[in-house]
Amino acid sequence: MLTELLDGGVEDAGGYIAEVVYGANDGIITTFAIVAGVAGAALDPGIVLILGFANLFADGFSMGMSNFLSQRSAMDYQTAQTGTATAVKPPSWTALTTFLAFVFAGWMPLLPYVIALVLTDPFGGVPTFSVSVAATAVAFFGIGASRSVVTDRKWPVAGTEMLGVGMLAAGVAFAVGILLAGLA
Repeated sequence: MLTELLDGGVEDAGGYIAEVVYGANDGIITTFAIVAGVAGAALDPGIVLILGFANLFADGFSMGMSNFLSQRSAMDYQTAQTGTATAVKPPSWTALTTFLAFVFAGWMPLLPYVIALVLTDPFGGVPTFSVSVAATAVAFFGIGASRSVVTDRKWPVAGTEMLGVGMLAAGVAFAVGILLAGLA
């Protein structure tokens, strides 16, 4: 199924691994950074949803379009240098892949907040932020580990690598939230 969805002139779906990993990783990191920053500042959880969804779609669109423009720029450069350009991957497909990976993975940190908005005490007294941390950690690890499907990396190493990078970025956002909490 992935091959049919992503087959835009590339021999195999693994040809889009860079866009999938980049989009998914950035989607989770930037969305969770907002969640962590708001939690660190002890702001109302509703702010998480407003900022989180605004980021999810605006930043996802920006990343997709930036991917498109960078691919087109590379092709334009190649044309200027050699008189012809050969795209390995169509820019529209790389843009769409980046956007979809960003949005698909980036909603994970927001899911517990959506559930908490709809249901009363859905996590049995466990703070929503704690559930978001756990859900995000699982997503980081899962996305990272899934790279092993199209690479020679061992899934535990690939998963742990992405989990570590993502949680480190979230820790920075949480710390900034704590430092700037008095401004809200």
